Amino acid sequence: MSHDHEHDHDHGHDHGHDHGQDVPSDTALRVRALESLLIEKGLVDPAALDAIVDTYENKIGPRNGARIVARAWTDPDYKARLMDDATAAIAEMGYAGAQGEHMVVVENTPEVHNLVVCTLCSCYPWPVLGLPPVWYKSSAYRSRAVIEPRRVLSEFGVTVADDVAVRVWDSTAELRYLVVPSRPAGTEGMDEEALADLVTRDSMIGTGLALAPEVSP
Repeated sequence: MSHDHEHDHDHGHDHGHDHGQDVPSDTALRVRALESLLIEKGLVDPAALDAIVDTYENKIGPRNGARIVARAWTDPDYKARLMDDATAAIAEMGYAGAQGEHMVVVENTPEVHNLVVCTLCSCYPWPVLGLPPVWYKSSAYRSRAVIEPRRVLSEFGVTVADDVAVRVWDSTAELRYLVVPSRPAGTEGMDEEALADLVTRDSMIGTGLALAPEVSP
């Protein structure tokens, strides 16, 4: 284990599916075939399809997680429950279901930056983050995030100071992780809804930071 990151391997990767190759599932193949047919028949505009996917990947899905983070930032009691039993605390907010049964929340601090990866496939907490981005499922991210997390973060535009440890968490079918990013400065008077607007999908994976609030002229 290197000095600058910890790789959480306490739980086996018994995902219940093959990890040898990034082969699409039967469902994914059927979806692609249907998409191709709809596009070929002129029933669906590829740009519109991309926009729908983008909406679920970056807006609707991660909005659930953003509300959880905003609640944790503003409600110490909720944050304590979230850190103690994330699955139950997330269910309190009405977000539960497949791919989100066993959740662990890790918090970024001035001393630690957390990064989530699934080295053997792409386990991802769908109820709070929506669709996994393509790069999360790529073999390059899955291997390099563990080997050289600081370099990977820099490629996402995130610079971690030398005195801040980078801790890498490996998701499995048994445990899926959600990062609570550091609350940005200058947000003291903002309500939960406004704070949730600052929480990006990438910040809840650890490949990004929460957004700084816009300053009115």
